[in-house]
Amino acid sequence: MEDVLDGYFYNPSRGQLSIDEVLKEIFGYISEKPERFYDIIVGCDSSSEEEPNFPIAIVVLRQGQGGRFFLKRVKYPISQRKFGSWKQRILEEVLLSCQLALSLKESIAKMANVLTLPMNYQFKYIHADVGETGQTRDMIREVVGLIRGNGFEAKIKPESYAASVVADRYS
Repeated sequence: MEDVLDGYFYNPSRGQLSIDEVLKEIFGYISEKPERFYDIIVGCDSSSEEEPNFPIAIVVLRQGQGGRFFLKRVKYPISQRKFGSWKQRILEEVLLSCQLALSLKESIAKMANVLTLPMNYQFKYIHADVGETGQTRDMIREVVGLIRGNGFEAKIKPESYAASVVADRYS
């Protein structure tokens, strides 16, 4: 499997962007209104095909004023991994989210140290596509524990819009 930062992310306004270009877009967006507060969030969904797509989203919200998102589709060749159950796919969604969030958090922190603008942001949430209703309810503790174990706070449905709305549209 490719590293989750390799390749390109899609943004509806900017098209295909490398991770460096995504970082520039994030900081450009923040610098437009540096007095505002921003949330940076990661979430992932998956399709139910035999060779599932895993759209993983980076969402940047300017609190009270909308936001931007960047999306990458991770696809596993069937020869690399079979997902025999929906539970395996959910866990892979969370693992991909954690991998991206950890790498992205480090890159953002390095870039923020270089810039002289005040950066009013938090990067503490990972959105998971699980909820209290439906078949995923039995996985909540496991998923939340995995996210917390990677140093982030988990949001589940109905609050997990980065996974259940943004990434879901591209699965």
